[in-house]
Amino acid sequence: MKTILVPTEQHELMASMLQTAVLLGRRFDSYIEGFALFPAMVEIYALDSEISLPIEVKEHDAEMAKQARRLFEQFMQGQGIAHSKTPVPTISFDWFEDAPDGDAFVGSYGRVFDIIVAGRPGAGRGSRPSMATIEAALFEAGRPVLIAPPSAPQRLGENILIAWNCSTEQATSIALALPVLQKANRVTVLTVQGGTVPGPTGEQLARHLERNGVACEPVTVGPEGRSTGEAILANAVARNCDLLIKGAYTQSRLRQMIFGGATRHILANATLPVLMAR
Repeated sequence: MKTILVPTEQHELMASMLQTAVLLGRRFDSYIEGFALFPAMVEIYALDSEISLPIEVKEHDAEMAKQARRLFEQFMQGQGIAHSKTPVPTISFDWFEDAPDGDAFVGSYGRVFDIIVAGRPGAGRGSRPSMATIEAALFEAGRPVLIAPPSAPQRLGENILIAWNCSTEQATSIALALPVLQKANRVTVLTVQGGTVPGPTGEQLARHLERNGVACEPVTVGPEGRSTGEAILANAVARNCDLLIKGAYTQSRLRQMIFGGATRHILANATLPVLMAR
């Protein structure tokens, strides 16, 4: 399994991304590739002139890229992971030096990897990683996105919660996550009453997964005065889960921005790794 890592200026979150990538990578003897992602160059135009004035969003991008690479390589070497540009039969890593700026690159380059690892979106305008980064990966790559929590996890994929809402997006997420599910010790299929669309029940999904070698328990809970996203995260914590599988944006992004939604809540508040796809 190959992994793209999207670095950030926040060292704690970067450490969490690295740890998340390595925890998954060790389960599949993966190749992990990192690169430094920065906002694309923006242009402003003077009102009385046709001359564009390019402005770098961050003047220290070059130094930050060097620092990100240094932290990435030091972490991998500290974990005893081999640095290799060619395929090897064990976990390995490399760094992509000349990644272009802009979130669109994550969506395009991610198509030739099995999964994209990124940090949980930061709060506030201009923070990195941004929602635009996550959405570029989700909508353009055709690959699942593994979102690292703010603090580094100690385990991943042993006790998994599937947030089943009966949707196409959730079915896609589960299909892409099947290799991870097949290695889990425990899998719970959680349905939150009132948080579903028309479709198969959690029990029907559980039977499908069992036919694919995944022993799981279907559970239905009431929201108990919480939003669907709040109920999902509360159950993940209560069950001591180390990975949440969630389909992204069953509602449109515009509707989620206006009215809120489970995807937005989880992206803003999850304290465990989240695997998303759509």
